[in-house]
Amino acid sequence: MSSMGKEVVSTPYFVVDERRLLHNLEILKQVAEESGCKILLAQKAFSMFSVYPLLRKYLCGTTASGLYEARLGKEEFGGETHVFSPAYRAEEFDELLQYVDDLVFNSPAQVRKYGIRAKNAGKSIGLRVNPECSTQEGHAIYDPCAPGSRLGTTLEAFEEELVPLLDGIHMHTLCEQNSDDLEKTVEALEDKFGKWLPQMKWLNLGGGHHITRADYDRERLVRLIRRLREKYQLEVYLEPGEAVVLNAGDLVASVMEIVHNNMEIAILDTSAACHMPDVLEMPYRPPVQKSGNPGEKQYTYRFAGPTCLAGDVIGDYSFEKPLTEGSRVVFEDMALYTMVKTNTFNGMALPSIVFRDQEGEEHLVRTFGYEDFKNRLS
Repeated sequence: MSSMGKEVVSTPYFVVDERRLLHNLEILKQVAEESGCKILLAQKAFSMFSVYPLLRKYLCGTTASGLYEARLGKEEFGGETHVFSPAYRAEEFDELLQYVDDLVFNSPAQVRKYGIRAKNAGKSIGLRVNPECSTQEGHAIYDPCAPGSRLGTTLEAFEEELVPLLDGIHMHTLCEQNSDDLEKTVEALEDKFGKWLPQMKWLNLGGGHHITRADYDRERLVRLIRRLREKYQLEVYLEPGEAVVLNAGDLVASVMEIVHNNMEIAILDTSAACHMPDVLEMPYRPPVQKSGNPGEKQYTYRFAGPTCLAGDVIGDYSFEKPLTEGSRVVFEDMALYTMVKTNTFNGMALPSIVFRDQEGEEHLVRTFGYEDFKNRLS
């Protein structure tokens, strides 16, 4: 990493703040120590491997969704490397075994197909189950317990004869939720699958736990994990993604032009479609520094991206002072599900990546250019 002045790197760029990151890591470390659980980084939310040396001082490993994430976790993070996929690719499986310690299968069919090979390679294996207990409110796209979900084995599809092969059971049902929702889901898990838990070595409670959020009930989480460990005599894993980097990063953009069509529209050099896809997928309105809701402050603007997609709109915001060409706009809580999802649609350049250390000095980690766009194509 190279040191930089604040005006050296062109916008847009992501900046991850070490002090805010450490705040989250200290909380996660405390939860792990008080509950006796192990906490893994879910790389699907955050894969900025230049900070993995810092993260591994607090977390015990990583989780992956396939071969490339597993390899990144093994090579750059170390510790325990876990993987889950709805279905594994046959031509990748032997290579995958080189990187992982723990494989979670999505169905009895996948256990039958790959389980013995994984066990013979000295790996721990588990089955993802679906407790069919939805606690989502407004985010159906992220509900693994929705009717017709492809994720996890229901009780009806569970095959008891496979239990002797299994080392653990995995579930992942939450999204940005508190520990009361986890407690409710664990009740459903125990009701449906509890009789097999004493035969397991571990239980993975997945991700979606907003552990580092200010109002999160961490005492309830610790009690729940302790109870599970004591009752079933097994290891308990959590694999948060968002909680590791919650509020630890920003996306800095600039106003390129302001146009008028019934309202003031600020065209930014950052795109919802390319640089923060969750804004359109979830959808949600990301927080912006020193802004208010539309009409709350004197000057209201609609923020829109520079692509040809008509719906490349980020949201409406108000400010005390008018924006002009070149004004900086800082989107907050942009470390999670951003860098891992960026794309070059319409030939958009990817944002640079910056790291701000504890002294406040900013270091350029990576910039991207034309070759990064071209090399994705043929």
